[in-house]
Amino acid sequence: MDNTARMKELVQLLNTASRAYYQEDREIMSNLEYDRLYDELLSLEKETGTVLSNSPTVQVGYEVMEELPKETHESPMLSLDKTKDVEVLRQFIGTHKCLLSWKMDGLTVVLTYRDGHLEKAVTRGNGLIGEVVTNNARVFENIPLQIPYKGELVLRGEAIIRYSDFERINEEIGDADARYKNPRNLCSGSVRQLNNEVTAARHVHLVAFSLVSAPGMDFSNSRIRQMEWLKEQGFEVVEYLVVTGETLDAAMKYFSERINQNDFPSDGLVALYDDIVYGESLGRTAKFPRNAFAFKWADEQKETTLKEMEWSPSRTGLINPVAVFEPVELEGTTVSRASVHNISIMRSLELGIGDRILVYKANMIIPQIAENLTRSGVRDLPDHCPACNGAARIQEQNGVETLYCVNPECPAKFMKSFTLFVSRDALNIDGMSEATLEKFVGHGYIREFADIFRLDRYKDEIVSMDGFGEKSYQNLMDSIQKARNTTLPRLLYGLGILNVGVANAKMLCREFAFDLDRIRSASVEELSRIDGIGEVIAGSIVSYFTDEKKAARLDRLLKFLVIEKPQIQTEERILEGMTFVITGSVEHFKNRNELKEKIEELGGKATGSVTGKTSYLINNDTASNSAKNRKARELGIPVISEMEFLSMIRKAK
Repeated sequence: MDNTARMKELVQLLNTASRAYYQEDREIMSNLEYDRLYDELLSLEKETGTVLSNSPTVQVGYEVMEELPKETHESPMLSLDKTKDVEVLRQFIGTHKCLLSWKMDGLTVVLTYRDGHLEKAVTRGNGLIGEVVTNNARVFENIPLQIPYKGELVLRGEAIIRYSDFERINEEIGDADARYKNPRNLCSGSVRQLNNEVTAARHVHLVAFSLVSAPGMDFSNSRIRQMEWLKEQGFEVVEYLVVTGETLDAAMKYFSERINQNDFPSDGLVALYDDIVYGESLGRTAKFPRNAFAFKWADEQKETTLKEMEWSPSRTGLINPVAVFEPVELEGTTVSRASVHNISIMRSLELGIGDRILVYKANMIIPQIAENLTRSGVRDLPDHCPACNGAARIQEQNGVETLYCVNPECPAKFMKSFTLFVSRDALNIDGMSEATLEKFVGHGYIREFADIFRLDRYKDEIVSMDGFGEKSYQNLMDSIQKARNTTLPRLLYGLGILNVGVANAKMLCREFAFDLDRIRSASVEELSRIDGIGEVIAGSIVSYFTDEKKAARLDRLLKFLVIEKPQIQTEERILEGMTFVITGSVEHFKNRNELKEKIEELGGKATGSVTGKTSYLINNDTASNSAKNRKARELGIPVISEMEFLSMIRKAK
């Protein structure tokens, strides 16, 4: 292949990888592989004197998505030239005084303040055009919305999500497709939300690293003074040390020792000349400013042996290759697995079982394969899905080969239904997290709901899994055993029937005297007559129970369950025909859900909105001027406190 053809191939590969990483929050090659291909392209461009118009060496950042308004930056936001060699960094610094700071791994944002108030926030975008995220920036955890300086201030900072928040948030995300591989991806998705309530819940922090302009201020030609002034304005600024070439080693030692203790993501360091005039006099290249230089940590690598390739199916049908190798210590933890992402990467590494490989942690977090030392070659690619045993086929898109399960009934494609089934309001199986479910489904241990109750068939395999052991296994089995005794509303909700939520499930059970057979055989007409059901929900229920495959799976599941049937006493349905709305805090119940359950237990209904059909609004602050209180007064609906509600039901009994 000649140089030009190779350059075109590299440009396509790198742009595809960059688009996947920045726009789609997915990874199709490791950071190390990207850097290697990028350096190869850069070398070829220097050798040939040719730079292709769409080369990533002259393009910066991700392309702007359509969902957010766009805005052109007043001055281009360039990336930094970088090295992994301390001596190259020392050469850049020379005798000049520099600020050496963390290179934050998040999403760069430009903030503009006018008259002391935050006016605008724009993402870096492609370096020339960014996305306007002002509403989201207003809910960043630590951003000052008002500052003492009344002129027009423009600064740049990195929006980040801390590791501690990342781990907590990822655990709370029920949908596996919505989970993020690293804090950078989570931050990118959070900052670019259309709904800033989501951004606020993610605890995004903004760390300022550069002052662009502040007319009227004298900083004595010093970047250090700029950083001190930003602190005085209320901004959190990036940690930095003042260095020269002579003091660089001590500073590097400090940062290298701190990296593993940090609660924020960083993929290196940045050196910036303190002398503003000197730095700006150096100008810039097409891609890089010349007043700053980035240093990327040389990743710790360990040699090990590839034991097997494990194939992990997902709900999209994609079957991801995972390398399982002899455990090694990396960055202070033991690792034995690394995602290889797709078959194209496997082929480029020529991965074969028994090969000697070098592994590392990308950004000190995600295990990756750096190199295959023996390259025995890819062989024995699976032709079936491990979750369902159905056919698996290789598909190619944009030059990337991936393995897909083509079975539309593959259980891996229904992870959401399994997650719902074990959730708190359904069977409530403690310890059955979505990550655990993914493992069990991926290994083919769970293909339908009933399989959850016969997981003991795989005890040896489960005990030997990462994150498991005898104790974890036994705790899970105890939870499953406890979940066998359940109620009909929990079961109906857990089946995941379209449009049937917790409240509808309870309503159905009451209407049919907690008789599952009657519910299964009910017609659309019968169901539609129930207040609050309607034809759409009725159609969903009938469609579910008349589906032969679903019916057969339910029959198999029922063999493992003991469904408790409540004693129905009609004299206790004292709230029959009444509709309640609950607002504000509660004092005599644990939470509003418990109060809602009490209302339903006594035959009433609890809804979320005040309408003409509402019987009572329950609000302990009966005199408040809240929207619901005002609406109730307009409609002549009584507003009662909890105590009045409790008195009402005591008298009725």
